[in-house]
Amino acid sequence: MTPRRQSRMAVILFVLLGISIAAGLMLYALRQNIDLFYTPTEVIYGKNEDATQKPSVGQRIRVGGMVVAGTVQRDPKSLNVKFDLNDIGPAITVEYEGILPDLFREGQGIVAQGVLKTPTLLVATEVLAKHDENYVPPELDAQMQKVHKPMGIADLKGESERDRQEKAYASQETQEGQQ
Repeated sequence: MTPRRQSRMAVILFVLLGISIAAGLMLYALRQNIDLFYTPTEVIYGKNEDATQKPSVGQRIRVGGMVVAGTVQRDPKSLNVKFDLNDIGPAITVEYEGILPDLFREGQGIVAQGVLKTPTLLVATEVLAKHDENYVPPELDAQMQKVHKPMGIADLKGESERDRQEKAYASQETQEGQQ
């Protein structure tokens, strides 16, 4: 190998080594935040029921589940709210101070982000409410009705214009065939 190739190879290896070290340090620094999302069952039992993969007290996490009916407790003097959150297993308690989203209600799916104070208590800094994926805003629904009805697309309660025309044509043919 020529000295010029050796120096190029040394530079390339040095750059690759530097990138590898930087990526390793970044992953090491973010190791606690790589897997943020948990369900209430995973908070209590750990991911895949492995106790070594449980979030630790003081860790910042996101927990998603359903608000348990009858557990929402609002403080009348402040914006503090306390409720239970569960999935198919055990429930955890979530405490939140602030204005809840409009879609928040019992039996609704939510995602709460905050700090785990005890193994079953999350003090949330943010609460996000999920909505049904079939939701259509009223303005969009009205616009869709204007656009799609003239095209003959059926509404959910009836039949399309094309279906009516085909039935009329078929009945005409049967009448002509009977004569």
